[in-house]
Amino acid sequence: MSRIGRLPIDVPAGVQITIAEGGEVSVKGPKGSLARAFSPEIGITLEGTQVVVQRSSEEARIRALHGTTRALLQNMVTGVSTGFTKVLEVDGVGYRTEMDGTNLVLYVGYSHPVVVEPPAGISFEADAKTRQVKVNGYDREQVGQVAANIRKIRPPEPYKGKGIRYQGERIRRKAGKAGKGKK
Repeated sequence: MSRIGRLPIDVPAGVQITIAEGGEVSVKGPKGSLARAFSPEIGITLEGTQVVVQRSSEEARIRALHGTTRALLQNMVTGVSTGFTKVLEVDGVGYRTEMDGTNLVLYVGYSHPVVVEPPAGISFEADAKTRQVKVNGYDREQVGQVAANIRKIRPPEPYKGKGIRYQGERIRRKAGKAGKGKK
């Protein structure tokens, strides 16, 4: 049995879960609300203050869905109760970030500033001293995708390490030219 899938999901106070027929689950909490359709072959039941995910058979396809369904439900519950944050670091001479209302403005070596508008459910925080950008939201998938899109604006390069990277990300560095100055 799946080690992840068999764990019950604790529902914190203030979070409401509605399980409809056919595998439709909606979760509502203080941060927002999320809904997702799951496979009807996976049984999702609410037992007191816990959600239990069970599979209907030992088929390989259903076994694969078991842990995934439980992890997605856990992310929904965590998202609407506490939310998720992804931290990006901006590194480079002259590179900086600032906020313009709710929009994030990046100065990362282009001839123009790059303005990033947050989609619904996402908010940005920019710290000018540490040159960090925080992407906050209640949908884990959306937070990760927005952070990846920001990183894609100026990915870190391997020679000097300049660019936008995730916090804690290690960049493999390359050596520069070896034969500089030889004739």
